[in-house]
Amino acid sequence: MLAAQLTTVVAALFTGAAIYANVAEQPARLALDDGPMLTEWRASYRRAAVMQASLALVGGALGGLAAYQQADWRWLLAALCLLANWPYTLICIKPSNDALNRHAIADNGAEARRLVERWGGLHAGRSALGVAAVVISIWAQP
Repeated sequence: MLAAQLTTVVAALFTGAAIYANVAEQPARLALDDGPMLTEWRASYRRAAVMQASLALVGGALGGLAAYQQADWRWLLAALCLLANWPYTLICIKPSNDALNRHAIADNGAEARRLVERWGGLHAGRSALGVAAVVISIWAQP
């Protein structure tokens, strides 16, 4: 039972952080001039990547344990939604991340802004996976 409850808590933490990035941080960063925008994105992403990657792994492991303990496939589905953030990030978001990290701060212009805007749209996919994990976790509660 504890693994199930912790899965829900970790999924909610992951989702809250992801949604915060989309609804608060991304609009604020896009309001900046190009150079400061790119500087802020780099500093923010470096910190957030560690936190979100860890939450996805921990939540996935807890969800797997809850599925085993409760013999309920819904916990496994919630775990897979959290863990899906890893391949989604590596396949879909990482090319934008790499391009943004290669961009020189002094020479950013419209291309950097386009990449940051694209990143925000792609990051919304992470938020959606988190929401799915939370909804499934709530559904699976005994």
